[in-house]
Amino acid sequence: MRHSMLCMLALLLTACGPNPAEKELARQIRSDRSLQQVDSMARAVIRQGLTAGSGYSQVWIRDLNTFIEVACEEMEPTVLREAILLFFALQQPNGEMIDGYVLKPDFTWEDDSPYYSDAAPDHVAFKNTVETDQESSLIQTVGKYVRATGDRSILDEVVAGRSVRQRMDEMVDYLLRERYDEIHGLLFGAMTADWGDVQPYDDFGCDMNEKSFPAIDIYDNAMFLLALDWLAELADDDARREHWAAMHDRVAEQARRHLWDAGRRKFIPHIYLGTRPPMPEGFDENQIHFHGGTAVAIEAGLLTPAEIEEVNARMVENVRLSGMPSIGLTLYPTYPEGMFAGGMSKPYVYQNGGDWTWFGGRMIQQLIAHGMVAEAYDEVRPMIDRVIANGGFFEWYGMGGVPSGSGHFKGSAGVLARAIGMFDAWVDERLDR
Repeated sequence: MRHSMLCMLALLLTACGPNPAEKELARQIRSDRSLQQVDSMARAVIRQGLTAGSGYSQVWIRDLNTFIEVACEEMEPTVLREAILLFFALQQPNGEMIDGYVLKPDFTWEDDSPYYSDAAPDHVAFKNTVETDQESSLIQTVGKYVRATGDRSILDEVVAGRSVRQRMDEMVDYLLRERYDEIHGLLFGAMTADWGDVQPYDDFGCDMNEKSFPAIDIYDNAMFLLALDWLAELADDDARREHWAAMHDRVAEQARRHLWDAGRRKFIPHIYLGTRPPMPEGFDENQIHFHGGTAVAIEAGLLTPAEIEEVNARMVENVRLSGMPSIGLTLYPTYPEGMFAGGMSKPYVYQNGGDWTWFGGRMIQQLIAHGMVAEAYDEVRPMIDRVIANGGFFEWYGMGGVPSGSGHFKGSAGVLARAIGMFDAWVDERLDR
């Protein structure tokens, strides 16, 4: 009944057409040539290949997942299909999925535990095991590729004796066996800064080890929910579709129950499964607002429209208080100086409060998807302006908008191009009908 009423309301709104304020906003967005300039720049960067960006010789799945849709529009599908299948060729015997891969001659960095597979003899794989988003990222990538290209045959492609469908099932089995906490009904990884893949108190910081603090966070579980949605869409029979949908509903319920702080109207940073990491006296970790994980949680359908408005307003306020450039701000307030090693020990550096379009752009997408287009347009402006000013898509930005990391980071290019496409679709609906 509720669905029928919503459909009737949508039809009535469509029949009435856009209101004058919407039309004026649509005209403003359409006349903004900087959006098309950045879209063209983004597509040119993505056409250069599937590595994460300048300075990276590797193909990372958590990055590819965020620009695969644009890549499907700009590259030959066979190139993308082969790149995706190579991930499955490097899947480990226990079902575990890697972070990424590189040709053996380009494997030039120190790594105590590289991954190999007889099914991919020319490549070396690697994984930052503190994180729990690799399996979910690959499943999402497969789903986006199939939807964009119509190539469902990839699901039945056999890689080293097992189909892609079987291998995706095995990835979920791995997560439920190795990274699932029965008490909370949620996935866990190591304690990191929001969606980041670097843990504190560890010079290297990317591998689960004796220095790790196992913890549940919203990002890993929101990514898993999105993967379960895709598995349901890709299923080839009703029983499997219902299986994934039921698992999705259970995880979503547990995520809301255990991670949403109804009093503070935000997601709590972590649920610790063992010893809580040492924090400076008087520092309350639950004051931290995780921007990136929250954006992915919205995409996963975990927040109501009213809650989306609240967390967006909080993000904007956090940007004002921090002095950082945009809502790509990873988190606020930052973790205390010295918790993380290297430059990240400082506030507003890298994942400890750096500003990442890679995630800020996802929040822009969700604002558009939930009808908050005026807010989205206002909040995307710093991201658009800095691409033009700096002549590229930098990995992250520091205090004062200083660009850092890869200068042509494809994750940033992909999320902005997709957001611009969503703006265009919204404008077309209001001006061209």
